[in-house]
Amino acid sequence: MSPFSIKPLEDGPEIRRALSELLIETVASGGSVSFMHPLSPDDAHAFWQDSLGAAARGERVVLGAFDGDSLISTVTLLLKLPPNQPHRAEIAKMMTRVSHRSRGVATALLRAAEALAIGHGRTLLVLDTAVDDGAAPLYEKQGFQLSGIIPDYALKPHGGLTGTMIYWKKIGTAAA
Repeated sequence: MSPFSIKPLEDGPEIRRALSELLIETVASGGSVSFMHPLSPDDAHAFWQDSLGAAARGERVVLGAFDGDSLISTVTLLLKLPPNQPHRAEIAKMMTRVSHRSRGVATALLRAAEALAIGHGRTLLVLDTAVDDGAAPLYEKQGFQLSGIIPDYALKPHGGLTGTMIYWKKIGTAAA
């Protein structure tokens, strides 16, 4: 049995605090997840408040992995996409505490997100990850295909540009 549990997250002060701490730690350790270092607790809190609000409206699912009562990892499955893309979902904001990396937590979260996407009738998953210090090996091990690389796509949290790698994966009936 896995030493951690995975579940969809709902908005609440303790969940927002834990997610905010994880986001701040990820950015501080160089994770390219749309924010610059130093990330203020207020900005992290506002991001998660908006994200969890979108989850409450069914626009996304925010999954959390827990070691006991401690949130150790998260990933978001974006479901609200343009009307011509009802078959697609996007993986976003994959983050794992530095202390829990290389233990299979992110792989388990990614598989849970894929199962949820299939449950929502999606047949295509897409994601992007930074060229520098991104999670490309994780995604490739899970069957995601590299579509291409866009150079100088975003600033790294501590400065300097990094490219982004765009991935896709057929799932559910489309994968058969």
